Amino acid sequence: MLIVEEAKSSDIEDLVDLLILLFSQETEFVPERDLQRAGLRSIIEDASIGTIFVLKEKGVIIGMVSLLWSVSTALGGKVAFLEDMIVRPEYRGQKKGTVLIEYAIAYAKKHACKRITLLTDNDNFAAHHFYKHFGFRNSSMQPMRLILNNTSCES
Repeated sequence: MLIVEEAKSSDIEDLVDLLILLFSQETEFVPERDLQRAGLRSIIEDASIGTIFVLKEKGVIIGMVSLLWSVSTALGGKVAFLEDMIVRPEYRGQKKGTVLIEYAIAYAKKHACKRITLLTDNDNFAAHHFYKHFGFRNSSMQPMRLILNNTSCES
């Protein structure tokens, strides 16, 4: 049986393992356990930053996703950034990620979010297909980044 729940401090080490896996697959980030641990702790300990959801099967964390909060002046209200969506490889292709993303979308709607934004690697066509299935669309906006004093991200 699958369960989605909010992450707790006791989940952090399992979540770090998932982020190491995720960042090993992405082109822009380099896994660094201490940084991932600090970021997770910040979100879990301060609900005003966001919420991390864990997907569990038989009590074992097999996936995660984060919703980070902001306010859009264009939309006049709360919006979310969806980050760190990952399901362990051995559980992929079984609709388990669907359970996780649907939960996150329903949670954002329940909390009056007007938009969810996410980023994927340009060449991650499987992720593009996955997100489009839930109504996400390409934006005409071009993401840009300025890395400030962070050695684990490439410019």
